[in-house]
Amino acid sequence: MIRIIRLAAALALTLSLTAGALAAGGAAISGEVRKIDESTGKITLKHGPAKSLGMEEPMTMVYRVKDPAMLKQVKVGDKVTFEAEEAASGYTVTKMEKAR
Repeated sequence: MIRIIRLAAALALTLSLTAGALAAGGAAISGEVRKIDESTGKITLKHGPAKSLGMEEPMTMVYRVKDPAMLKQVKVGDKVTFEAEEAASGYTVTKMEKAR
């Protein structure tokens, strides 16, 4: 019986650590829209540290967007929060919304 309880506790701990790691991987980054290029599907964002991407310093960077419709929802000067991932073709914004 004690063995089953220990096994259940270990499983619960493993699942919670895995969920935490997944949540950290999609951490939101705060930034400001500097330029939008709908013809190439790219956006230039000035942002703070992006630890989920291994960027410790604030910077301004050009990103591809996963869905070109995201570019129609923002304009230059808007404050945004976004999530991005690194791919072979460069960094890609996967989610973006205006900051509140």
